[in-house]
Amino acid sequence: MTYEPVIGLEIHAQLTTQSKMFCGCSTKFEQAPNSSICPVCLGLPGVLPVVNKKAVEYGMLTALALNCRIVPHNIFARKNYFYPDLPKGYQVSQYEQPLAQKGFVQLEINGRSQRIGINRVHLEEDAGKLLHQNSKDNKVSWVDFNRTGIPLMEIVSEPDIFSAEAAKAFMVKLRDIMAYIGVCDCNMEEGSLRCDANVSIRRVGEKELGVKAEVKNMNSFRFLQRALEYEIERQVAELEAGGRIIQETRLWDEAKGITVSMRSKEEAHDYRYFPEPDLVPVMVEEGWVERLSKTLPELPDEKRTRFISQYQLPAYDAGVLTSSRELADYFENCAKLFAEYKMLSNWIMGELLRELKQQGVDIKRCPVNPENLANMLKLIQQGVISGKIAKQVFEEMYRTGATAQDIVKAKGLEQITDTQQILSIIDQVIQQNPDSVAAYKAGKTRIIGFLIGQVMQLSRGKANPQVLNKLLADRLKDQK
Repeated sequence: MTYEPVIGLEIHAQLTTQSKMFCGCSTKFEQAPNSSICPVCLGLPGVLPVVNKKAVEYGMLTALALNCRIVPHNIFARKNYFYPDLPKGYQVSQYEQPLAQKGFVQLEINGRSQRIGINRVHLEEDAGKLLHQNSKDNKVSWVDFNRTGIPLMEIVSEPDIFSAEAAKAFMVKLRDIMAYIGVCDCNMEEGSLRCDANVSIRRVGEKELGVKAEVKNMNSFRFLQRALEYEIERQVAELEAGGRIIQETRLWDEAKGITVSMRSKEEAHDYRYFPEPDLVPVMVEEGWVERLSKTLPELPDEKRTRFISQYQLPAYDAGVLTSSRELADYFENCAKLFAEYKMLSNWIMGELLRELKQQGVDIKRCPVNPENLANMLKLIQQGVISGKIAKQVFEEMYRTGATAQDIVKAKGLEQITDTQQILSIIDQVIQQNPDSVAAYKAGKTRIIGFLIGQVMQLSRGKANPQVLNKLLADRLKDQK
């Protein structure tokens, strides 16, 4: 029997505000445990929270980028549940009247366009963090409340996702959008971007949804895809064996490659939501939305389309170069100085990104600025250095921060274009390789590549390839 999965995602993004959602405590990461807390974020008696306006604006910017409708009158509510890292015994969130609703994003999956609906975007405060210390003699759990009260934005998709691959692509798309507009640093290793997934299966052709299981707290794209692939297989196998799916919350065990049951899944009424009595409703005027909409930067899809049109780049190149706002800016700053856009794209996608990956840094920490890269490419264009020599020059530029001109001059890397000097090297190679020359004359013309390599080796890669190719071909014709 054939089944299809139905997936809905809940993306939790920590907002990049300087202070928490309802108090003035710092949101800086990796502070000493319990050093960034106050009576408000701990929910001590007699305190009054105040909504962080910047967090509301970041939520609205995200909603606009996701084509959502901003709700003009939205309220905060208390979501009641007990957990050791929740000092109030409730979480301040939004329920019946969230910040925004009914948006969408467009995905490209295997060459096909698919629209994924956004059910809602709402704001809430984050919980604390449990730290577990297990040893032979002692098992202890500590609570760090620094994260308590940090502004959290939740983006809830419609159940419009029908594969683990599409779920991953959807989350990557949201990550790119949030990073572009600067509302979240999207650092999944630090927990500032997390994902829960609701997964059910049904027979192909059916409209009714199956019983769902929620897979919690996946903090990497790879984990998300692997967890969903496993969970889909698990549910199919359960039904095929005559069992039934129960509504529950499950955790992804990366070491074992399986999801494991955590608890039965709560319903909304289990949380006993009611309006937060200490916070007034957030009234969103139309003028506020209009002012914010004017601050939205060019989003990834728009930039990608423009790169294809303006710079005549292939879709693949445009996709890579616009994968982050900073990388796109780097390319455009180079493009102002060097107009061979495809050549520029190749170098950025090849040598530059390779070096960054090896060093484990992003483009913001690149030691080769756009002017230096553009000037090096001009040296290739002018015939001063070859493409092969340029790779050596680039490595030195990346390592030392020196300019291409200074490196080429200091190391004597200028390309040899003098025909007599190149002919002298060619004659030496011909003399040293009589068998290869004879094979070439006998019709094995592909062996010329070997001879070219020998010339380049003797010239330390400095012989101009175009001049070399013509001179060597002419010289071989003259051989008896």
